[in-house]
Amino acid sequence: MSEKMIRRIAREVALQSLFQIDFNSCEAAVAVEASLTEHDEENAPKAYDYALQLVQGVLANKEAIDARLGQYAIDWTVERMPATDRNILRVAVYEMLFAAEPLAYGVAINEAVEVAKVYGTEESPRFVNGVLGKLAKA
Repeated sequence: MSEKMIRRIAREVALQSLFQIDFNSCEAAVAVEASLTEHDEENAPKAYDYALQLVQGVLANKEAIDARLGQYAIDWTVERMPATDRNILRVAVYEMLFAAEPLAYGVAINEAVEVAKVYGTEESPRFVNGVLGKLAKA
């Protein structure tokens, strides 16, 4: 399995873990382990380290990430966003601005939109793309 696919799984696991943490206030490692069990892919366990890094990074920078999202999500407060979209955006902003090795904006946006297509609503990909696009242009 390619590194790209492992990272995609890690982003999905991070999304599911952050969603779980939003509602259950559990530990990051516990949420990541629980989310990983939902993935059937043989190599899903290889995604654990990056997924945990994403979740811990988002949680450690949540205030700054949410402040950025609030700036660029016109007519939306972070609290009012659908939980799935909010957490997809948080992961992308973390990867773009706060990660030790930040992703290129285009790559982070593309990955976030792909995850939004799978886990979000019909409007999610456009919403995610719009918010992250505004942030990237700023």
